[in-house]
Amino acid sequence: MIKTENLTKKFDDNLAVDRLTLEIGEGEVFGFLGPNGAGKTTTVRMLTSLIAPTVGTATVMGYDIIQDDQNIRRNVGILTETPGLYDRLSAWRNMTIFANLYEVEDVDGQAGKYLRMLGLWERRNDAVGTFSKGMKQKLAIARALLHEPQILFLDEPTSGLDPEAAKLVRDFVEELSGQGRTIFICTHNLDEADRLCDRIAVFNTRLRVVDTPAGLRKRLYGRQVVFHLADEAAPYLAQVASLPFINSAEAIDNKLLLALDNPEKENPGLIRALVAANANIQFVGELRHSLEDIYLQLVNEDEQ
Repeated sequence: MIKTENLTKKFDDNLAVDRLTLEIGEGEVFGFLGPNGAGKTTTVRMLTSLIAPTVGTATVMGYDIIQDDQNIRRNVGILTETPGLYDRLSAWRNMTIFANLYEVEDVDGQAGKYLRMLGLWERRNDAVGTFSKGMKQKLAIARALLHEPQILFLDEPTSGLDPEAAKLVRDFVEELSGQGRTIFICTHNLDEADRLCDRIAVFNTRLRVVDTPAGLRKRLYGRQVVFHLADEAAPYLAQVASLPFINSAEAIDNKLLLALDNPEKENPGLIRALVAANANIQFVGELRHSLEDIYLQLVNEDEQ
């Protein structure tokens, strides 16, 4: 659905996006993570044919972003970080104006459908200027969906939303993905990206890494198992470290932290070895690094 090759954008002497090569499949929820100024919004603006690249090519739904810019704008939905709404007009009027611009056949039906889905129906006749930031964000998402686009670009979709409204938007994104839509999300909410995205790219002017959340953890940290013992762990360290499938081992107080490739297969052997050494095992768990750990490691490497 989305394919880029060496996509590059310069503003005077400032390199905003450097040779981005990427492919995103149909129905995929794709997270695009990076610090402020990394070039995420510039990438979205190129992919939606709002600005032209300096170098490189890209297609969206098979349309070239330069030659087929009108077709791209008709077939994608976009939520910008600062959506422009008509504050003096009602939510209903905002929706119908954009539905007509998109040449939606059933204007009233589509406007009503998404105002209800995003919890704004009761406020449909109120001026948008009286809305909270979160309500404006939901209205902007509703507006982006009026013409039923197959690809949706969301720039910080839950920014400014309270926990209940943010959950509604997350559930909504999952529902849209279940309908086979492709969703490209720029976000700073790492927990949200971890829960929503099929794959995640960490981007800082250039593409640092692309993988599933689980794949990123394994790639950077491997898999780590923690054995909690009733006693000090240090006396048992040498015995478990000598096992051929242990990649690394560390004793911290009453815990053994062990890196291995396949805990499901290798944990039983570990348990037998520890029991044979008279260790009192209280419980075993896998250490899960957060997406925040991974993101910060990659960004810090760039800074260094």
